[in-house]
Amino acid sequence: MNKTFWIFGLLGLLLLTGCAMAEEAEGDATIEDDIGSSRDGSKTDDEVVQREEEAIKLDGLSVSEIKQMRESAEKHEFQAEVNRMMKLIINSLYKNKEIFLRELISNASDALDKIRLLSLTDKTALDATEELSIKIKADKDNHMLHVTDTGIGMTKDDLVKNLGTIAKSGTSEFFDKLSKGGEGEASDLIGQFGVGFYSSFLVADTVVVTSKHNDDKQYIWESNSSEFSVTEDPRGDTLKRGTTISLHLKEEAYDYLEPDTIEKLVKKYSQFINFPIYLWASKTETVEEPIEDEEEEAPPADEEKKDEEKEDEEAEVETEDEEEKKPKTKSVEKTTWDWKLMNESKPIWTRSPKEVTDEEYNDFYKSFTKASDEPISKTHFTAEGEVTFRSILFIPKTAPQGMFQEYGKKVDHIKMYVRRVFITDDFESMMPKYLNFINGVVDSDDLPLNVSRETLQQHKLLKVIKKKLVRKTLDMIKKMDADKFKNEFWKEYGTNIKLGIIEDNSNRSRLAKLVRFSSSNSDTEVTSLPEYIERMKEKQEHIYFMAGTGRKEVETSPFVERLLKKGYEVLYLTEPVDEYCIQSLPEFEGKKFQNVAKEGLKMGDESDKQKEKREELEKEFEPLTEWLKESALQDKIKDAKVSQRLTDSPCALVASSYGWSGNMERIMTAQAYAQAKDSNTGFYKGQKKTLEINPKHPLVKELLQRVESDAEDATAIDLANVMFETAVLRSGYALEDPAAFAGRIEKMLKMSMNIDPDAKPEEWEEEEEDEDEAGDDDDNDDDEAEDEEEAEPTQEPVQEKEETEKAEKKDEL
Repeated sequence: MNKTFWIFGLLGLLLLTGCAMAEEAEGDATIEDDIGSSRDGSKTDDEVVQREEEAIKLDGLSVSEIKQMRESAEKHEFQAEVNRMMKLIINSLYKNKEIFLRELISNASDALDKIRLLSLTDKTALDATEELSIKIKADKDNHMLHVTDTGIGMTKDDLVKNLGTIAKSGTSEFFDKLSKGGEGEASDLIGQFGVGFYSSFLVADTVVVTSKHNDDKQYIWESNSSEFSVTEDPRGDTLKRGTTISLHLKEEAYDYLEPDTIEKLVKKYSQFINFPIYLWASKTETVEEPIEDEEEEAPPADEEKKDEEKEDEEAEVETEDEEEKKPKTKSVEKTTWDWKLMNESKPIWTRSPKEVTDEEYNDFYKSFTKASDEPISKTHFTAEGEVTFRSILFIPKTAPQGMFQEYGKKVDHIKMYVRRVFITDDFESMMPKYLNFINGVVDSDDLPLNVSRETLQQHKLLKVIKKKLVRKTLDMIKKMDADKFKNEFWKEYGTNIKLGIIEDNSNRSRLAKLVRFSSSNSDTEVTSLPEYIERMKEKQEHIYFMAGTGRKEVETSPFVERLLKKGYEVLYLTEPVDEYCIQSLPEFEGKKFQNVAKEGLKMGDESDKQKEKREELEKEFEPLTEWLKESALQDKIKDAKVSQRLTDSPCALVASSYGWSGNMERIMTAQAYAQAKDSNTGFYKGQKKTLEINPKHPLVKELLQRVESDAEDATAIDLANVMFETAVLRSGYALEDPAAFAGRIEKMLKMSMNIDPDAKPEEWEEEEEDEDEAGDDDDNDDDEAEDEEEAEPTQEPVQEKEETEKAEKKDEL
């Protein structure tokens, strides 16, 4: 019995040992299966799975399904030239990465245009869905950006052919098909799948295109910029129709997942797209929610207290009962997600000007420029010919701040659109510098959309657009109401028109009709050149003008005395730019301009009697003119003549036809960048002028008599120099030696007051230090002052005596 017991015990022990070993073997097998997660094992499998999870996540597909889909997908390699072009696009063609969204929205708009056009002839084209929209959704968790449209979509062949070959435009083939079918209106479509689409790789490592065409199943195209694959979508026809482009953004491009950034880019580039653009966005609202029973219950102590109050105040009980019948609510903030429309503004320039009201124009201008005032004027037109484009141009009510401080710099007032897609406002010469205040939009169908702004800047059609914009702007100004032109436009932009005459050779004659100047005809009103021509005297061959720093200066100038007395109108050029402006106008309607401060002034035809009289005066004053030229003012003037333009002034200094007038010399000398010893400035300033004398003036007659009596008379020489220097000042020039001129004036003043011209002022005596000053010094050191008083007690009487003598001398003086 005992033997049998031990045998069974041994067998049981062996059985238990076997079970334990089996469990241990099973435990070892589990560890082997999980070796990929072991610290000492290979991490390759885990990293692959993790990369796949992070790489791309599509709605409705698990990681394993995506992995299986990729394994079964058709792999394609880009051609060598395509790879080179890809590098060019990513690294060189686009300098601004944010344009990727503009390109994707443009492609979506193109696809929507196609399906809308097809639906005109094929009623079943919109059966899958009648919605025509573009939707943008950001997935921050997975760093994905999705752009979805309900456009025409692409078949499997389209995906391989259009997206697999760079710059291969599916729309160009679409044009051919429709043109064969007689659909001419297709010319407004954009063929942009190609270069623009590949701008996605500026911000994305991987791009996935999911597309459904009416004639094919739904397919997925995926690329990492070096190769691409195409496979059928295992989810089925989830899109119904259209395309979704999913971008797995690079780390540096995560900002494009922010709703504010997306909305800013859409409003900047695509706010005038024909189709609605929606953004999946959140908004926080405050709503009233009913309070649950648990929240309504109050602490027992409070209930007892309320019961006591109810017993004491029966009137309040009824009111409280009525309030209890109403459901109690509380304010709660809730965050809701919905599609937000981002392109509410409509491109009014695409409509006929007759259909747009002034209110719509003003609203568009304010939203477009962020201005609060309405524009002075506007023009809305369509240009046709070598290039076709639509445009609206506005003149702001007030000039931009710092318009001339930043003159010549690039401005962003003209925005260029291509088929309602914003391209750029960074143009150096879309409008000339003098029209840099014009605001507006230009929308052309003839410019390439998928090129960088640097390339577009050099496009030959831009020169044609610029030329037409300038012509239309000048026509708009010309047609402006007279009062509005004078009171609003000219006040703000008059200087711009004058600068245009200087800079714009091709439009100089048009600008000359718009320019305005002050004139002797009116003290308050400005005049145009056509109005001046109408008021010209018979046989007047020149348009007279005088330039100076202000109206008072030119009105009192010696050069206009005779002209005004004879009834001739003189233009007053009082702005620094005016004389430059007139110099750029050789003539106007056959009449040449004449600067009355220069040689060659003629006032109509000279009769024989006037000629004879002039010759007599010249002969009579010949001794004086020769003396001035050869002796008294030999080194200061070129010539001396009898004047035909002076009536009240004794003389005037006249510049040569090609020299500087006094006003021009002031302007050139005051240039901020003028050099102290500039050779050109020195040449013009150093030119000697002609001194014209008035034979009817008493000073000139007296000087003639003195010269005929004694040519060496010192008083005559001084008088000639003073007359010359006053003529320099009257004519607008600067004196070379103002101190010498002041000395001669003082000498003449002494003579007029019977004071010896050589009398010298008395010299000042050097005064000794006053007591007050000594007292101040004493105050600084009281101890020292006391010592001095003790040491010199007799000094005070001596000082008092000296002060008395000084006072007596002052009284004598």
